[in-house]
Amino acid sequence: MRALPVDSRIEGILLEALTPDRIAIAIAALGQIEEEARQLERQWALRRERARYEAESARRQYDAVEPENRLVARSLERGWEEKLRAAEAIEQDYERWRSDEPLVLSEADREGLLAHGEDLPRIWRASSTTAAERKSILRLIICEVVLDQKRLQGQVWVKILWQTGATSEHSVQRRVHTYGDYIDIDKLRARVTELNAAGKMDKEIASVLNAEGFLAAQNCAFKGDNVWLLRRRWGIPTVKINGTSSNPARWPDGTYSFKVPQQLWASHLRSSSISSPADGSRDTNSPRASRGKST
Repeated sequence: MRALPVDSRIEGILLEALTPDRIAIAIAALGQIEEEARQLERQWALRRERARYEAESARRQYDAVEPENRLVARSLERGWEEKLRAAEAIEQDYERWRSDEPLVLSEADREGLLAHGEDLPRIWRASSTTAAERKSILRLIICEVVLDQKRLQGQVWVKILWQTGATSEHSVQRRVHTYGDYIDIDKLRARVTELNAAGKMDKEIASVLNAEGFLAAQNCAFKGDNVWLLRRRWGIPTVKINGTSSNPARWPDGTYSFKVPQQLWASHLRSSSISSPADGSRDTNSPRASRGKST
């Protein structure tokens, strides 16, 4: 499964974790974890020893009973079996705990990590470093990576289990195919509505959205067509540049607007009753052509 944005995000987290100061902190934390593990190991040793002792004690009691005393023998036998099962369960729990035990570094390993802390990012980015070598480095630092594409809308939830036993959670914006999976759909809608109300055209809105870091579906830059489709989906009307109200009956300079159908007005303009601007004449009784918006 290819997930380039996720791979890039994990790479960034890894390189950040591989800086010398982070390595020193991690090693110090690992030392504390190892000390806690040693204390737990001693506790497990006591539990296992006690379980084995109780099972052995139950066996000796069973062996010591007289064969003629069958009722007592059966009771002791059941007790012995219970102690054996309890001891076996403790051993299984102990093995599970051991399998989850954090990585233990030798003193030489610690010194090597600190000494090469400066070189690790350079080695990782080197063109001579193969993908297999990068994977080997990754496995030395990270135990497991868990991905969930459904937990967060429009994002990939990432959980990293480090070799130290620590865990960290992150998120990566994933490439969405529809706006239904868009991470900030409410924010996008509000911004489109705001810019549209400010009188901006679709192309202008697209430019603003791109400048502000918004991405269209498929992680592409916004275009005017994208904005138009979104406005249509959300029922955001086009802002009328010239307004929607009718022309006034009389303009401030004293001229009047004709209240005639557009077709009649066009026919009138084609007739010879109004002189064209080319001959320099003007009919003082004609309406203002520049303001002849019909209703």
